[in-house]
Amino acid sequence: MSSIVETVTGPISANQLGKTLIHEHFIFGYPGFQGDVTLGSFNEEAALKEAVEIAQVMASHGVDTVVDPTPNECGRNPLFLKKVSEATGLQIICATGFYYEGEGATPYYKFRQALGSAEQDIYEMFLAEITEGIAGTGIKPGIIKVASSKDEITDYEAMFFRAAASVQQKTGIVILTHTQEGTMGPEQAKLLLDHGADPANIIIGHMCGNTDPSYHKKVLDQGVRIGFDRFGLQGLVGAPFDQERIDTLIALLDDGYENQILLSHDTVNIWLGRPPVLPDQLAAIIENWTPSHLFLNILPALKERGVTGQQLEKMFNKNAQGLFSGMAAKVNS
Repeated sequence: MSSIVETVTGPISANQLGKTLIHEHFIFGYPGFQGDVTLGSFNEEAALKEAVEIAQVMASHGVDTVVDPTPNECGRNPLFLKKVSEATGLQIICATGFYYEGEGATPYYKFRQALGSAEQDIYEMFLAEITEGIAGTGIKPGIIKVASSKDEITDYEAMFFRAAASVQQKTGIVILTHTQEGTMGPEQAKLLLDHGADPANIIIGHMCGNTDPSYHKKVLDQGVRIGFDRFGLQGLVGAPFDQERIDTLIALLDDGYENQILLSHDTVNIWLGRPPVLPDQLAAIIENWTPSHLFLNILPALKERGVTGQQLEKMFNKNAQGLFSGMAAKVNS
């Protein structure tokens, strides 16, 4: 597998990734935001100023690279990300991929599914963006993003998983997934592996939505990596509280899985369309859902629980390098 990683400003070596946040969204919109442009228009100048400030905050905590896995239909904007990267020096990796059925834009590929061509069409889309670039920009994605629903992988979603596995065999690209409320992690991994994907290049995302260490081990023991990547997002979309995440993470570290876990927040920093207005109680619960939360609050808590600097360095640095190098994670090493 190649150790070259595509960023929005061009290819780098995997050993240049440095400290990495594996799952953050600079801009994101639920499909349908395009129809609310009268009241929710996109001011690129203002958004770019805000995004640059956010990138600078990340960099102030030593972050070198951010993976932005915004799906194609949720406002993915590689040219915008390129401007952020060029203004700040932060390395940004963007995605090719689609969101899960319940919150994605389904009619286009469902229509093609009814015609019998959808899976081949998806394969061709992934492959063209990875090898030629996105929509004439020349910017190539560094990951494929696929997603599944709560408690099931629908027939619609399975097409994207199978196509991603096939494209990965041809290109070696990393596959990053979305699990809804921490469900279907073992099933996602098995589906990808059954269709020829390399576990060394797979990260199952949002696994911190589940607080049962034995469940995590069913995923980890298939050789893939997982994301504890929603710190700060709690009490919403089925997300547990951070203390529960910490307890689960500690249990996995104690059992030797430190080489297979990566950390992040899954922040949405700029909403496309009109920003959501949260009730005061909910806003208070997620007040720490920011790109600084890990560094200001979670890492001190982990260190108090005995997590070592070496373990943290693996979860922020070495594990990302291994993921993008196609290097298998070795448990208990």
